[in-house]
Amino acid sequence: MDSQPSLSVRFLDRSSNSEKGLARTNSSPSKSSSSDPISQSLASILNNPHSTVSVTASEFLPLAANKAGSELSRSDFGQYLASISDPYGRFEDIRNHSNRESVEDLASIGEGGDALVACLRQVPALYFKEDFALEDGATFRAACPFATMPENLVLQEKLSQYLDVVELHLVKEISLRSSSFFEAQAQLGDLNVKIVEGCSRIRDLKETIRLLDADLVDSARQIHELNATRSNLLALQQKLRLILYVNQAVSTLKLLVASADCAGALDVTDDLQNLLDADELAGLHCFRHLRDHVSSSIDTINSILSAEFMRASMHDVGNMDAIILSRAKARANIPTNRNDDEQVKLDEEETSNFRDRLLPLIIGLLRTAKLPSVLRIYRDTLTADMKTAIKTAVAELLPVLLARPSESEFAPAERVVDIDGGSSLASKLRSLSSESFVQLLAAIFSVVRAHLVRAAEVKKAIEWIMCNLDGHYAAESVSAAIALGAVVAQTAQDADGQTASFLSYSQRNNPKVPLLQAKANDMMTTSNISRNFRTDVLRENTEAVFAACDSAHGRWAKLLGVRALLHPRLRLQEFLSVYNITQEFITTTEKIGGRLGYSIRGTLQSQAKAFVDFQHESRMAKIKAVLDQETWVEVDVPDEFQAIITSLFCSEILTTEPTDDTKSNVSASYDNAAQLKSLLNVGPTDYNQSDAITTPAQSNNTNNKERGKSSSQTLLVRGVGYHMVNCGLILLKMLSEYIDMNNYLPVLSSEVVHRVVEILKFFNTRTCQLVLGAGAMQVSGLKSITSKHLALASQVVSFTYAIIPEIRRILFTKVPETRKALLLLEIDRVAQDYKIHRDEIHSKLVQIMRERLLVHLRGLPQLVESWNRPEDSDSQPSQFARSITKEVGYLQRVLSRTLHEVDLQAIFRQVVIIFHSQISEAFSHLDISTSQAKNRLRRDVQHILGCIRSLPTGDISNSGTSNWGQLDEFLVQRFGHEAGQ
Repeated sequence: MDSQPSLSVRFLDRSSNSEKGLARTNSSPSKSSSSDPISQSLASILNNPHSTVSVTASEFLPLAANKAGSELSRSDFGQYLASISDPYGRFEDIRNHSNRESVEDLASIGEGGDALVACLRQVPALYFKEDFALEDGATFRAACPFATMPENLVLQEKLSQYLDVVELHLVKEISLRSSSFFEAQAQLGDLNVKIVEGCSRIRDLKETIRLLDADLVDSARQIHELNATRSNLLALQQKLRLILYVNQAVSTLKLLVASADCAGALDVTDDLQNLLDADELAGLHCFRHLRDHVSSSIDTINSILSAEFMRASMHDVGNMDAIILSRAKARANIPTNRNDDEQVKLDEEETSNFRDRLLPLIIGLLRTAKLPSVLRIYRDTLTADMKTAIKTAVAELLPVLLARPSESEFAPAERVVDIDGGSSLASKLRSLSSESFVQLLAAIFSVVRAHLVRAAEVKKAIEWIMCNLDGHYAAESVSAAIALGAVVAQTAQDADGQTASFLSYSQRNNPKVPLLQAKANDMMTTSNISRNFRTDVLRENTEAVFAACDSAHGRWAKLLGVRALLHPRLRLQEFLSVYNITQEFITTTEKIGGRLGYSIRGTLQSQAKAFVDFQHESRMAKIKAVLDQETWVEVDVPDEFQAIITSLFCSEILTTEPTDDTKSNVSASYDNAAQLKSLLNVGPTDYNQSDAITTPAQSNNTNNKERGKSSSQTLLVRGVGYHMVNCGLILLKMLSEYIDMNNYLPVLSSEVVHRVVEILKFFNTRTCQLVLGAGAMQVSGLKSITSKHLALASQVVSFTYAIIPEIRRILFTKVPETRKALLLLEIDRVAQDYKIHRDEIHSKLVQIMRERLLVHLRGLPQLVESWNRPEDSDSQPSQFARSITKEVGYLQRVLSRTLHEVDLQAIFRQVVIIFHSQISEAFSHLDISTSQAKNRLRRDVQHILGCIRSLPTGDISNSGTSNWGQLDEFLVQRFGHEAGQ
């Protein structure tokens, strides 16, 4: 059926092409095609596409003999070639197309249709098109391209030929296939006979089988059916027993849950859960809600266990808080020294009872894998309870502490003004005195310690249950509970069943893994899960205590933060009371909780630094005020300041913790330092005019008023006495306060050293400005800066320079090693500055004497003129000699009463050198002409040399004469050796 359209198309195409060829033949110069035998033979050739020669009739027409044979050329055949070029091209196209279609037709048509296909190739493809219709203009023109009657006749003949070819080959193909048709018909008849025979044999076999089944199979089948019925009845009986057991278990579970028997209830739920997991209750409609009932029962059991655990863990804490607060209120009404070391630690029997009480609760929570979540709830409850307890302590103690008589340590102008008028909790806390605030902190400390000790006992009990039950009767129960809880937790975490199917998946994908290895892997996986579950429980257990400690630290830090502006203004001992109790609180809570309190340590560190900064700023302002008011007058040194020096050079006291023997050895020094303590603890406004040390003239009037207070003229340092002024003693007192801060606040030792360096630099610089720079004449009202002022300034500077090494040694015992090098460099530079300052003061004294000498030397020429007068008969030294020696002697008397011998010798050694050089040079330039003038000169030189030799220089020349110099040589040169004797 599929090949018919293509055949018709090919037939029509070939007929069309043939008709076109015939039409062209009819239009050739030959006018009669039917009567010409040559034309008929050519037409038959052209009708066969497989012919080797394809030409039209016009191609064989005789050529016009216009020229002779020897004169023919290729151009003479041009008209012939032009006339046959188109038909020949179409013929080649048809032949090529026929070759391609023959290959395709041979592939689709069997061997029997080869002849028909070959026949149909002779018919043009136009006639085989499915849409072939002569009424279509284009189709008609392609099929009947005739123009004249002869051409129409040729086309009719060609179409008749096409029809004959098709009919001939169709008949031939039918005849070729007729034998096969009749053979197939015969075979179908034989097949029908065989089918009838087969059906008959099947009927016979079915009858035979029926007879065998009735005689042999029925009895055996009946036995099999009865056996199956018996098995079903036994399974039904087992299922009914299971239903009865489950029903009884559900009733028992309800009773156990109602009676809070959590261990028995968990046993029942485990059995029911195993039945549900094993699918033994699958298909039982009566137990469709059993899984939900078991889950709700487990939730109820968890609630009971959680409540019992919370009750046992938080037991008696509230009563303990009430006792602590009542004792704190009693102490607040009766001020005493703080000694509230209430111990909340349980004894051995109480610890054992507490562990036994927690043991069944922990086992139950482990079995349900709820212990980690319960511990998280316990952590939140413990934290909230800690905050509530601290809040309650503050609320109950604050009114009692506020009702106490106020011993304010601040001046009214220094109090922090509260914006809310003093009604808020923060303002009330700020209005507390430092002692009352410390008592409040002590009560909170006791409350926090009670809660933390209880929490630590719970932590230890859980750790003991989880890790240290070897040999205990409940060790196996705990291990089994941990394993069960681990599986439950892992199952809940891996709800998709990936963990449960891990081993079977591995075995399916790797069949070479032996069963033993699979079991080993299963045991290893279970062990890892149990270990992870145990780790999770211990981590949550530890985090509970950590959270409680962090909560307590946060509340304590808030209390300190409320008074952050007040604490820097406290006296040292008052600040130390707050600092020490906070440090003790941090140490205790860290020891109990096992975690460092970084936040509260940072708060305490910042407040301690603020205290040091404020104290330093106040002392810098005070020392500046004292220096500006200093009149540089020598004052008596009270014994309190000598006690400070004694303590500075007592290394056992300052470099180590004081023992009882050490305290007894130095008690005498501190017994005389009662007022020193008040001086060491002065507040920001305590430095005023009352701090000025009395002068010797005033001491006689004040000795009677200050009974029992002794003083001395100098301050001894390593056996060397220093004359002091008011600012020097105040500086010493401040340095001792810095040392106290360094000893009591060792974490800020580096900061304290920086502050000491800063105040020493300022004191040195400001002293230089006031004395050497004569600034005291403007700020202190001094009329001039005298040698006495310079000598006292030298003593103060020398004293400070002398104690700097001891101060450095004491301070650097607390400084970290990493910062010692830089700080040592700074403090050594300061000491060098003090030494330079002292030398500059000595140079200033020498310069004063030199300037006085130059003043007198300028009037010497006028004096020499009077020596040459004959009426001068005075035998005394001249006014020049007497004046200069008088001033030198006065300077010696002033300095010798104040300066040390070494400093005195260094100063006068330079004065002697100046005198020798300046006076000898001046005398050498004088015009001495008369003997009377020479005698005058000799007397002045001898008088000046006598003064020079009396000056303390410690210099003896080779001749045995002290202070020998150029003036001696001048005398010998002018007047001989006898005059120099």
